[in-house]
Amino acid sequence: MLNKYVKTCLVMMPLIGLSACTTLGPDFQTLEAKNLPDSWKNSASDSESDSESELEQTMQASAQWWKQFNDPTLNLLVERANTQNLDIEAAGLRILQARMILGINDSLGYPQVQVASGSLAKVYRNESSFNSAALSFDAGWEMDIWGKYARGVEASEAALYASIASYNDIAVTITSEVARNYINFRTFQERVLLSRRNIQIQQRVVHITQVQYDSGNVTELDVQQAKSQLYTTKAALPSLKLGMMQARNALAVLLGVMPGEIVPMLESEQLKAKVDAYNIEYGRADTKRTMTDDNTESIVPTPPMLDASIDASLVMRRPDLQVAELLAHAQSAKIGSAEAALYPSFSLFGSIGINSNTPSGSSFSFSDSLTLSAGPSFSWNIFQYGRIKNNVRLEDARLQEALTNYNKKVLLAVQEVSGALESYSLYREQKALRMSSVNASVRAFNISMTQYENGQIGFERLLNSVEKMTRSEDSYAQIKGNVANQVVALYKSLGGGWQINNGKAFISDSNRELMRQRTDWGDVLDEPQLLPVLGNRPTLADIEQTSSQLSIKGGNE
Repeated sequence: MLNKYVKTCLVMMPLIGLSACTTLGPDFQTLEAKNLPDSWKNSASDSESDSESELEQTMQASAQWWKQFNDPTLNLLVERANTQNLDIEAAGLRILQARMILGINDSLGYPQVQVASGSLAKVYRNESSFNSAALSFDAGWEMDIWGKYARGVEASEAALYASIASYNDIAVTITSEVARNYINFRTFQERVLLSRRNIQIQQRVVHITQVQYDSGNVTELDVQQAKSQLYTTKAALPSLKLGMMQARNALAVLLGVMPGEIVPMLESEQLKAKVDAYNIEYGRADTKRTMTDDNTESIVPTPPMLDASIDASLVMRRPDLQVAELLAHAQSAKIGSAEAALYPSFSLFGSIGINSNTPSGSSFSFSDSLTLSAGPSFSWNIFQYGRIKNNVRLEDARLQEALTNYNKKVLLAVQEVSGALESYSLYREQKALRMSSVNASVRAFNISMTQYENGQIGFERLLNSVEKMTRSEDSYAQIKGNVANQVVALYKSLGGGWQINNGKAFISDSNRELMRQRTDWGDVLDEPQLLPVLGNRPTLADIEQTSSQLSIKGGNE
């Protein structure tokens, strides 16, 4: 009997040796971006070290770009959003899901069938009855000769790394949305302050006109025209307040709080002092306005100056491009898994058990009911009528689609950077012209008010100067917000800002505790789940290397 088992083992050994024989399918190669602008490509020259230094400085600046606005409230909002935002929390949970899927696929490298089964039955046959009892343990292992399971693990690892890059991509979007809505809130707030100040001026004009009418110097038409302009300015105020409310509520959603909870952060003592200084700057005279300049008292965040030269490598580090490349990697591995179905699969199986049938009233006897079987087996889809080959072709077409989508995302990234840079330049030019317009309109108003009070001009010219000044000041406030938002758009298009989450826990302590109470997680959730620490310009190799600690920890329990 022993010799038979030895012979069986000798037959199995070559099959076991084949279990890591080859891996079918293409090996994924790092993608190279095409059609990048020449001005964004690295160029070798004598000043290459200086260029590298400038590139490093740009990367450092873009890592926490919002701090260049020198606004403590904005800094606080960004920090809170990256801690509390629900989309970021959901992205962290998707990383955990990807880890579990990887653990599932990794476990397929072990015996896939390990089943213990048993039964106890009463059997009636004609007029006789029997007791039947069975207990068995079955095991089966399909050896990964063609790399089907290895490719599955490769695809799952790429999907895990893609979930980490997706987390970073969402962080980039959330950070830019916080900055954009905060800028919009402050822009509307400044426009409200301007509107209120202009309402005060127009109320004064109405009062002067009423005095002139009571004295018989003007007609009632002048009074009604002044009132009409005043009511028009007042009617625009609610829409500006609505814009403030919408921006505030958007910030509340981004921070994962109720709208009322964000108000204290937006109404700090520092802001109050700035608003008071702004009101003083714009209200030094009761009826006449002082000429403005590129005022430092503006409550719209002051954006940093941008360098028009952008290195292409900054664009290529965008997390969404990394997601696209990693998903293409995962799809490439699926081709090998599909190709494995074209070849025979080899397995080892074994079963040990007992099966006993005794007449009713008799005791079970297992002395002669032991069964044992073990050996190799194989299966091969011979007549598959093109199904497997077409499935391989399907996976290959999906890979090509993923590669095409990657190239499209590169083009969109280039378009976004180019658009942000050009828009920033044009808005700055427009801002300078708007400032000149404000200066001219304020000066015209001051002159017209003096001349009207002295009876040198008619009321229509005064009314016209008031209207132009109101419009030019409101437009200037809007253009300041537009310039700041283009800075936000540029840094978003460069993929900056995700570095704030380096080494951070991607699942909150409260969620970890809820999940532990609900489900047996073993030691998977014993420690905080931390993101890998990546440099400012990570490659796919960096992501894979620093993410290896997340790969299968706890996945096979």
